[in-house]
Amino acid sequence: MSAPTERAKAKPKGKPTELGQAIRRRRKAMGLTLDQVAKSSDLTTGFLSQVERGLSSPSLTSLMAIAAALHTSIEQLLSVPKVFSEYVPKDKRQTYSLGTRGRFYEKLGPGFSGALFHPQIVHRPAGHVSEKMCHDGEAFCYLLSGQLEYHLGDQIFIMSPGDVIHHDTSTRHYSVVLGETEAVELWVTTSPIKDTGSS
Repeated sequence: MSAPTERAKAKPKGKPTELGQAIRRRRKAMGLTLDQVAKSSDLTTGFLSQVERGLSSPSLTSLMAIAAALHTSIEQLLSVPKVFSEYVPKDKRQTYSLGTRGRFYEKLGPGFSGALFHPQIVHRPAGHVSEKMCHDGEAFCYLLSGQLEYHLGDQIFIMSPGDVIHHDTSTRHYSVVLGETEAVELWVTTSPIKDTGSS
């Protein structure tokens, strides 16, 4: 796990305020209201307003939905170069942050335009609670290190390194990082159903 530790020290760019400003600029450029984007992305207007003001940072899935509603991509919103490559050496992964408390992502794909799967390595600090989500698609998570309390519908799973969860994301789900160390998670998710392309 030495490579992720080195990347963690690099502190990937991407503050909530910068992301929120980028979302607001894109929304206004398209002449859309907060309510319209919220409805298109299956999010609440209040949450989207907090994201735009830098008071909340969205999950990767929610950001994908927002990008789709704005007919753009995560890379464009985060000013991360959109690079497709079937092969990615471990020291060449793109990283970006969606928060200020140590939460960041290492891109493992997609390897080609139109890919349905989006693999990532997610780093989350101790105590982090993900937003509660319910959307079309599926998700696979392999816990590399740390410990998670994973809520899936009425079920609660305590995940340790090596444990896997794979489920239909139309079931409400969220997770909590337990203990005093960060969780490092390998995720493979599908594109949101509303992803109509990018410009």
